Amino acid sequence: MSVPEQLRYSEEHEWVAGLDSAGQAPEDGIVTVGITAHAAEALGEIVYLELQPSEGDTVEAGEPCGEVESTKSVSDLYSPVSGEITAINTSVVDEPSVINDDPYGEGWIFKVRISEEPGDLLDSAAYDKLVEEA
Repeated sequence: MSVPEQLRYSEEHEWVAGLDSAGQAPEDGIVTVGITAHAAEALGEIVYLELQPSEGDTVEAGEPCGEVESTKSVSDLYSPVSGEITAINTSVVDEPSVINDDPYGEGWIFKVRISEEPGDLLDSAAYDKLVEEA
């Protein structure tokens, strides 16, 4: 299973795109969030995605911000970073199976303008080790 090197990962299996190699936010502070291929595979066919925050709302790192429902189970979605939601991918809300098909591309879930530097995110090697141990 692929674990893209340019992303950062939470222990709850969310990914963050847009941070530099040192884990710093870009100049505009906006990063993209989704769930990993490992999580999508473990969940099975994703049939429903509920996001509790809307555009303009804030999320806190490590706090639930929605639910992902599959044919197997319902799982909480956690925000890996703190900040203001700047965009929601309405395509995955309307057609959540896109997450299974392309979790690191078209399956992104929301964008956040970071309000504080991300803390405990894993690089690809550490995330790969985490899923191997699971």
